[in-house]
Amino acid sequence: MDESNGDPSLPSTAGDGERQSSPVRESRLAALRREDSVLQGGYSSSGRTSPTLLQRSNSIQNPDKSQWSSSQQVGVSSPTTRSRSFRAQGSPSSSRSDLLSWSHSPRALSPEALHPELRRGSPRFRSTSGRLAFQQFTRVATFSKRGRGRLKRSGTLFFIVLFLWFALDWWYLSSLQQAVPQTLKNMESLHADIVREDTRKDRPSDVVYGRLMALAAHGLAENEFKPEPDDLWEEPTENATTWLPCATQRSEEHTLPPLPDDTTGYIMINANGGLSQQRVAICNAVAVARILNASLVLPKFLFNNVWIDSSQFGDLYEVDYFIDYLKDDVRIVKELPFELQSLDLDAIEAVVTELDVPKESKPSFYLKYILPLLLKTRVVLFEGFGNRLAFDPVPFEIQRLRCRCNFHALKFVPELQKMGRLIVERMRDRHPRWGPMDDEFHDENTHWAEGEKARIRFAKTVPKYLAVHMRFEMDMVAYSLCDFGGGDAEREELRAYRAQHFPALAKLEHDGKLGSAELMRELGHCPLMPEEAFLMLAALGFKRGTRIYLAGARMYGGEAKMTRLKYLYPNIVTKEDLLTVEELQPFRNHSSQLAVLDYLASAWADAFAMTDSGSQLSSLVAGYRIYYGSGHAPTIRPNKRRLASIFESNATIEWSHFETRIRKAVKETKRIALRPVSRSIYRHPRCLECMCKHDSV
Repeated sequence: MDESNGDPSLPSTAGDGERQSSPVRESRLAALRREDSVLQGGYSSSGRTSPTLLQRSNSIQNPDKSQWSSSQQVGVSSPTTRSRSFRAQGSPSSSRSDLLSWSHSPRALSPEALHPELRRGSPRFRSTSGRLAFQQFTRVATFSKRGRGRLKRSGTLFFIVLFLWFALDWWYLSSLQQAVPQTLKNMESLHADIVREDTRKDRPSDVVYGRLMALAAHGLAENEFKPEPDDLWEEPTENATTWLPCATQRSEEHTLPPLPDDTTGYIMINANGGLSQQRVAICNAVAVARILNASLVLPKFLFNNVWIDSSQFGDLYEVDYFIDYLKDDVRIVKELPFELQSLDLDAIEAVVTELDVPKESKPSFYLKYILPLLLKTRVVLFEGFGNRLAFDPVPFEIQRLRCRCNFHALKFVPELQKMGRLIVERMRDRHPRWGPMDDEFHDENTHWAEGEKARIRFAKTVPKYLAVHMRFEMDMVAYSLCDFGGGDAEREELRAYRAQHFPALAKLEHDGKLGSAELMRELGHCPLMPEEAFLMLAALGFKRGTRIYLAGARMYGGEAKMTRLKYLYPNIVTKEDLLTVEELQPFRNHSSQLAVLDYLASAWADAFAMTDSGSQLSSLVAGYRIYYGSGHAPTIRPNKRRLASIFESNATIEWSHFETRIRKAVKETKRIALRPVSRSIYRHPRCLECMCKHDSV
């Protein structure tokens, strides 16, 4: 027999004395030894046992009497003690060296005394011997029935709460997806043909400012329930003064235009460019006619291969109103007298091109060079007459006449005004885009009633809207000579466009006489990319639900860029979203007429943001808002040079720091001061020539 099981030939102790074990007592002791093994150590698949806890404690207390070793016997030890050996080499034997002597000691408690359930033969005890052994080592009592019931109820309650949380989360996400306006789907189908025809469809869509876009989205979510900045929808005012329009007033020394027979001749102009360039050309032509005491023939518009629009003066403006309003300043006729219509203007050298007239020429130039020609030929035709009259020095009355023409005489035709008002109404509340009306659940074709309020998703209670002129059309992008993050494919595409539409610019680029794209951006000569413009709006504090009217022609980059913008501001709309196909049909293929709709929607917006300070349309809209806004029509004019330095650190800058820098840069340009010297009077009408200064009461 193994040492650990005890050798029958060796004496064993019982209490204070020693006696020899009989075979009967040996069998009884073996049974008790197995019970003690079950109680103290449990069973394992190996069939091994280890010393019990009490035996090991006795061995530790009496190291001189202990004699242990690992052995094979019925029953096993716990995994903790299975590999341990407690035999003390060379120590004398002890009267309490094994389980037999300990179990019969009068001073020791029997296993039945320690666990009465052994006597009852409790099934629970027999089936949980391993757990009891673990409790014996950890000194942790078993749970009572009441405790287990409480634990079970707590676990059930936890799973119920967890299920409800996931259910509410799923319902919230589903409701957000269902709340996406149907207008977005209509927009996608409306532009599907354009996207398919786009030559850039095979070029991969490059993502720029991905990190800042993610930070902006997070910032918009955090600021959803915070108040907007105080000056977001207001123009900063200074000195408690206000400026009011007064270009309609004429001085006491004002003289009427000469009679037809007393005029110096007839001035004709063929204005080029789009709506803005044409409008500036008209007002400058009126001023030149007044300077030369000449009659003005109703201006004509050149057909442009970029804008591709055949619209003429009468398609945009009310002709009779224009002639009648300026009758006390300039004599305007619809066409040349019959006797002059047959003149060959080229033959008599009466045609003056843009190359013949320096940009922003002073009135003295016209008196010195154009007046003698006019007196000689009786007719002078200006081809491509645009920015050909300086803003300073110009006589006071001539400046006021230019303002009178721009802000009062040029009145859009009723059809365009009607569509412009319709866009503004639908931006302010009267369109399903901003949520269904109460009665729309009963009648799909219900007309909008006066004073009704729609439910606005994400937006403020007051139905305000922001207009953004995104000057990012193909021609503008190509002409700027800038790099917009599209890689080699984009650069080759823009270079090919320049070669076709701007050959002179393309030649200069080929000869290396132009600055690099990096230098152009550093100097602030590049228009803001759509991503940059909307990152600026997010930094300024416009809420995610702000209604944004996007003015401008088709954006370079197409639907890919629009999708990224709507990631930040889902309520971005264009005129194509707000007007039906039937409503837009009369203006199709007429880019100038479509530009009028953008002009009106931007001029009447609660706030307006331009992305390119060099844009003529943005300049005219900003001037209109100054002239008629009375300080309550704020315009955001970004300093592109300062913004370029901020966007350079897009890979490392934190959103809070980005917000601070953007707000500081924009605030300095948002405040409107007096017109600087030699700056456009159409863009900066806050001057005594156009407006009158009144002290506030």
